Amino acid sequence: MQYMLLLASAPDVSPQPGSPEEAAEMGEWFAFDQMVKDAGVFVSGEALHPQDTATSVRVREGKTVVTDGPYAETKEHLGGFYVLDVANLDEAISWAEKVPNVDYGSVEIRPIFDVSQMQQ
Repeated sequence: MQYMLLLASAPDVSPQPGSPEEAAEMGEWFAFDQMVKDAGVFVSGEALHPQDTATSVRVREGKTVVTDGPYAETKEHLGGFYVLDVANLDEAISWAEKVPNVDYGSVEIRPIFDVSQMQQ
């Protein structure tokens, strides 16, 4: 089963760009990335630019409204995601526990709905 791991953290607790702490954490991210690939569970994953680069689009009564910024107003920002193909939720949780920023951020796990099963 495929699960999406949504990676979030508060920007004020993340290592500062260009700092030795950020360099160390990036090493942890590269190692985690290699670990999920070596385990054969990696489907996809990417890092995202900061939330102030987001653009939200809504269509209301036929009118498109484009807004700078994220859709949700939250204290944490979505920093990236992984899609993993694992046996069950327990295995997804096991991988989430290993995410480098989980000690100051959070990982939301969602099962991916296979829409192709609905096609006839």
